[in-house]
Amino acid sequence: MRLLFSAGARLPLAVLHAVGLLLGWLSFALSPTYRRRLLANARQAGQPLAVALRSVGHAGRLVTELPRLWLGAPVPWRWSGVEHIEAAQAAGRGLLFLTPHLGCFEVTAQAYAARFGARRPMTVLYRPSRQPWLRELVDRARERPGLQTAPTTLSGVRQLIGALRAGEAVGLLPDQVPPQGLGVWAPFFGRDAYTMTLSARLARSADAVVLLSWGERLPWGRGYVIHVRPLGQPLPAEPEAAARVVNAAMETLVRESPAQYLWSYDRYKAPRR
Repeated sequence: MRLLFSAGARLPLAVLHAVGLLLGWLSFALSPTYRRRLLANARQAGQPLAVALRSVGHAGRLVTELPRLWLGAPVPWRWSGVEHIEAAQAAGRGLLFLTPHLGCFEVTAQAYAARFGARRPMTVLYRPSRQPWLRELVDRARERPGLQTAPTTLSGVRQLIGALRAGEAVGLLPDQVPPQGLGVWAPFFGRDAYTMTLSARLARSADAVVLLSWGERLPWGRGYVIHVRPLGQPLPAEPEAAARVVNAAMETLVRESPAQYLWSYDRYKAPRR
């Protein structure tokens, strides 16, 4: 696998995305469970079959672009809404980025680190892989200038709070199912999903500015557009109400480009204990 990642890191993004298209459809064809979940989640959100089928290729691209993003030369990107970051930094406040499983979420953190990380680093929350080789690879890839990682532990949460209070940035995937006891049930596209409460806790603990972001994957390997916009309202103190606000914001982003959402993610599963 290390050799495959090293070889993939040298390939053009267009080639990796072409391979990803094939990989996505191969997974869709060979795994009935994967196929049923993807189609059911897209249908739950009111998306037509054509959108669900287009998402198959994007799910594959999400995998095959990783070697280039983690180990290869920088990929091209441009910003949409970068002024919201600059305004929050000018006010000296920490930044909490909420990014769904939409498009390329790896590139959003990299783009921030490249432009702002020298002065205000970003810390991203992640769950370490159980496979030693992959854990080592991910740790090495994500620990780069201006970009730090925090594990999904109590010490990791403390690290995030400290970063926000220092006026730095933190990145979360709020549509990721948290462990039992760390979330609440809240509607997501009309069906209750176990939703993390961490985003609201972090925002309140450090008076952070909450921004929504996602990395739009451009066709033909032409790179990415990093979209940024304000949440638009304060997160309520009550956990269930805050979770509803966050889920509604994630729905709004997904509707902008539903074919790039990871519909195969088991968003409605019961949390692990």
